[in-house]
Amino acid sequence: MIKHKSIYILGIESSCDDTSASVICNGKILSNVVANQEIHSKYGGVVPELASRAHQQNIVPVIQQAIQQANIDKKDLNAIAFTRGPGLMGSLLVGTSFAKSLSLALKIPLIAVNHMQGHVLAHFIKEENYKSPPFPFLCLTISGGHTQIVKISNYFEMEVLGETLDDAVGEAFDKSAKILGLTYPGGPLIDKHAKLGNAKAFKFTKPKVDNLNFSFSGLKTAILYFIQKKVKENPTFIEENLNDLCASIQYTIVEILFDKIKKAVNDTGINHVAIAGGVSANSEIRNVLKSYEEKLGWSTYIPKFEYTTDNAGMIAIVGYLKYLDHNFSDEKITATARLKVTDN
Repeated sequence: MIKHKSIYILGIESSCDDTSASVICNGKILSNVVANQEIHSKYGGVVPELASRAHQQNIVPVIQQAIQQANIDKKDLNAIAFTRGPGLMGSLLVGTSFAKSLSLALKIPLIAVNHMQGHVLAHFIKEENYKSPPFPFLCLTISGGHTQIVKISNYFEMEVLGETLDDAVGEAFDKSAKILGLTYPGGPLIDKHAKLGNAKAFKFTKPKVDNLNFSFSGLKTAILYFIQKKVKENPTFIEENLNDLCASIQYTIVEILFDKIKKAVNDTGINHVAIAGGVSANSEIRNVLKSYEEKLGWSTYIPKFEYTTDNAGMIAIVGYLKYLDHNFSDEKITATARLKVTDN
């Protein structure tokens, strides 16, 4: 394994609506630049065509800024890592094409990265006062498009123990927020209002799903029918009960997640538990997981906020680990909208 010199990897992330670039040196982040796309909020969700156009506008300045902030020259780079998938095809193509061109121009290796592995392996970014989980560990990977419990045996050996059978948890948060009249993205707003509400004010039934799998479509429907009935009885019901509604919805979703995680710990005997993905920024999920250290004797691993949402830092760390392993891609590699966390 190469350790005697500084290894600089440029990471490029463009799977959805955030254009991001990061420079990592020997596992430590030197820069992590993210350009958000505000345009999607008025549509209540990401519009793929608008997203890919914005990536084309943002990618050059974002990469320039990342290299400048890292205080290096592009000629210092040892490899280019990029998100191959999963994600929106148009968005992925922008990052893939740029990464290929840059690696050719600089005559340095190209490294394809699985976006979902990026979320999990963000736990191995070297940070002061942060201890990475030991192998094996369990990771609850939660985002707008994914809800999975993954067993991580080493950097690139992962096994999905359970996953959603329909909607992802991030979608459950966002759709519930939309039902309540909150703007997109709604998940952070539910979290904000929930802090001021009573989590036991309204009871929502948790779905019965076998093994370690999840389901959120029934819960979304139950919330919709409940709100419609109450608003019919009282047109100002949502406004009068917004904080309690958010707290009760969040409480139910978090209970669903942790019922399964507790089962996974019992089934596997692994009590090192991490969270990853955009929804792992949720304060209640973080608080509950942390509380299980004392209650259940777990060792828990919670990423920094900046590494939870889509960012190139997590792509760069996977690139660095693959570089040490001489796991490079050739120019024939293509973007793919669908990719499992187990696909290397």
